[in-house]
Amino acid sequence: MELRAFVAVLRSNWQVVVVVTVGAVLLAAVASLLTTKTYSSSTQLFVSVSSLGASDAGDLVQGSSAAQAKVRSYVDVVTSGRVLQPVIDERGLDSTPGELAARVEASSPVNTSLITIEVTDADPARAAQLTAAVAASFESVVEDELERPEGGGSGLVSVETLDVPVVPTTPTNPRPVLWLCLAAALGLLSGTALALLRSTLDTRIRSKSDVEAAGDAPVIGAIGFHVDASTSPLIVVDEPRSPLAESFRALRTNLQFVAFDGQRRSFVVTSAMPSEGKSTTAANLAVCLAETGASVLLVDADLRRPRVAELMGLEGAAGLTDLLVGRAELVDVVQPWGGSRLSVLPSGSVPPNPSELLGSVAMSSLIAEAEAAHDFVVIDSPPLLPVTDAAVLSRRVSGLIVVVAARRSTRHQLRQALASVSEIGSRTLGVVLTMVPARGAGAYGYGAYTGYFAAQSESHEDAAAGARAAATAAASASASAAPTAASASAASTAASAGGPDTTRPTR
Repeated sequence: MELRAFVAVLRSNWQVVVVVTVGAVLLAAVASLLTTKTYSSSTQLFVSVSSLGASDAGDLVQGSSAAQAKVRSYVDVVTSGRVLQPVIDERGLDSTPGELAARVEASSPVNTSLITIEVTDADPARAAQLTAAVAASFESVVEDELERPEGGGSGLVSVETLDVPVVPTTPTNPRPVLWLCLAAALGLLSGTALALLRSTLDTRIRSKSDVEAAGDAPVIGAIGFHVDASTSPLIVVDEPRSPLAESFRALRTNLQFVAFDGQRRSFVVTSAMPSEGKSTTAANLAVCLAETGASVLLVDADLRRPRVAELMGLEGAAGLTDLLVGRAELVDVVQPWGGSRLSVLPSGSVPPNPSELLGSVAMSSLIAEAEAAHDFVVIDSPPLLPVTDAAVLSRRVSGLIVVVAARRSTRHQLRQALASVSEIGSRTLGVVLTMVPARGAGAYGYGAYTGYFAAQSESHEDAAAGARAAATAAASASASAAPTAASASAASTAASAGGPDTTRPTR
């Protein structure tokens, strides 16, 4: 893993690292408070071996080597029952030699004739007393029993105590500072490992790099998370100077540089799974394209869960379905929107066979007619993976724009959606990442310019409202002053089907 990717994982999972580290430190603190304090006292013994009549250097070296050899064996003798039982009897301890041996530790530095004895006890004074008692018992066992000659007399091995055991003043266990430091280090390592594991198992798309890893389609836009998307979806109209509105305009700019198929500028807006923001993206993008003066037709081809009419504030009882079954003409059901050159074709009633209708010759003719009459044709369609509607439509347009919701869609879903488009020979124009968080890893925002957008939003709010009102009045006057035969036919058809009256004031 590259360093940048590693840092990105830590940034996106910093809460996990913090929680695990704090949890480990708290556990260490609680353990140190609940652990019984124990104290250790120690002493050091010197073991020597004397040679009878030894006077030269060779004999002294030989005696020293013999002492070192014996010391290695004496280390185990210290914790034997032969040494500890007399201590238990003398001190009147309520324990066995094995239990006392667990509190006694004997060691010897390498290449020395020294033995260190350390005894641990909950009482510091008793720890010093037991250390002295164990040392005395060990000295007695070695000199009077193990190394005494068979014929009597003094032994060749002598043990001498070098240090008098002192009463310890600070406990050896627990050691809160050490425990807390170790717990913090272990928590950081565990938290980091858990973050890496979580990042490996979590295949949700979080950033542009995740989209690029799922396929070859370029990322042509990133839209931030809109808190009020359910009540105010047309952000480019309601908040035209906000960062979110600018992100849709940036998407429009990027889309204008996409190499379309010849003069055809029609495309399908879809997603891998539902609820990823495709309809909202299609509606806002259509409004942004119309802002440039281009003639735009927004088509709601989602014949399963249509939303465009609701988003645009229009009546959607008559629309695309009526065209495809031959009950109306394009001019009859297309509704102008606002004061720009944007027109909207709602879905109409929900049919029982959406895929067949969208794959029909009538749909191909409709798209060809719309392309001839408009600069851009934006088609909102159902998701790619649950149904085949979007794939069917993609063969009749320049390509698809796939909308992907950050922290909701997975790389597998996006990869599968892009593969389904590629398998039928259609073209993916690009991927739009939506619902990008405003903070954290992969965050969306304009940084220092956010304040600029906030200041401009207030100054342009009244002007935008006035422009919408003027556009509505102009559209109403035009529709009522000079109705054409086509519009009269449209009103008759809509009335018979319970559809919209296109002569009403538009939004």
